[in-house]
Amino acid sequence: MTVKMYSTTWCGDCRRSKRTLEKHGVAFEEINIENDPAAVKFVMEVNRGKRSVPTIVFPDDSTLTEPNNTELVEKLRQLGLAG
Repeated sequence: MTVKMYSTTWCGDCRRSKRTLEKHGVAFEEINIENDPAAVKFVMEVNRGKRSVPTIVFPDDSTLTEPNNTELVEKLRQLGLAG
């Protein structure tokens, strides 16, 4: 499984997280929730009813929602996805 990032086109935090993943060479699938009811449902389940993005799902099935760059890089390092 690759990293999955649930996002929207208008979300600045999504763009920032995407740049961080790219900077660290992490392959990821971006899923735009704007036109995907199943993706919206998943995001809302993970985030207790909120449409919070980015919601990032890692290969170990853990998630981060709206992480800052430090949190995201630390998680990637924990999983051996970034040096």
